[in-house]
Amino acid sequence: MIDAVATDSSSTPSNEKQRRVRRTRMTGAERRAQLLEIGRTLFAAKGFEGTSVEEIAAKAGVSKPVVYEHFGGKEGLYAVVVDREMRRLLDMVTSSLTAGHPRELCEQAAFALLDYIEEYTDGFRILVRDSPIPQSTGSFASLISDIATQVEDILGREFKSRGFDPKLAPLYAQALVGMVALTGQWWLDVRRPRKAEVAAHLVNLAWHGLDGMEAKPHLIGRRKA
Repeated sequence: MIDAVATDSSSTPSNEKQRRVRRTRMTGAERRAQLLEIGRTLFAAKGFEGTSVEEIAAKAGVSKPVVYEHFGGKEGLYAVVVDREMRRLLDMVTSSLTAGHPRELCEQAAFALLDYIEEYTDGFRILVRDSPIPQSTGSFASLISDIATQVEDILGREFKSRGFDPKLAPLYAQALVGMVALTGQWWLDVRRPRKAEVAAHLVNLAWHGLDGMEAKPHLIGRRKA
């Protein structure tokens, strides 16, 4: 199917034909990729509610039916954008965990998230927003849970070797990944200090906290339940 040709609405009847804007024809795959990038940029800047199908179509130089043809509407486009960003971040974190030493693994995980924020800022802005549509393929919370599962295996082995209960590894994995993720949200806007320094401080807190961890932690306040 050939997309409708966009026209210059400011042209007069006498020269409208001559001023007609001719777009480069795209294959279906190329058009879909274009719409995904445009949607990603607009969703990051304006959010789901602030972005319209009309604006997406206008940016792409196509008619609204073309957007519906490829994605079924704004909701479908948003779901694909979110799914793609979630897989990209999860792949970056998973592929980064290559070192043998647990402390270096912590560094690699922290760097992976900060690298994603730096390289794919629009994608991260979309992920940290609560999804406005229930049929979305996921949420930032579920993504963090997926990443924590990767860290859980690492902590479980360390706990076992140090005489700690490996059943508590999921709790600590959620705490560590959540700490990095929330710091990443803050760093997204301030971008200070530099990335390597942020990673070093995150690992400093995480590693030395784990290093001095009590096998059976106790509460010191009055409340015990």
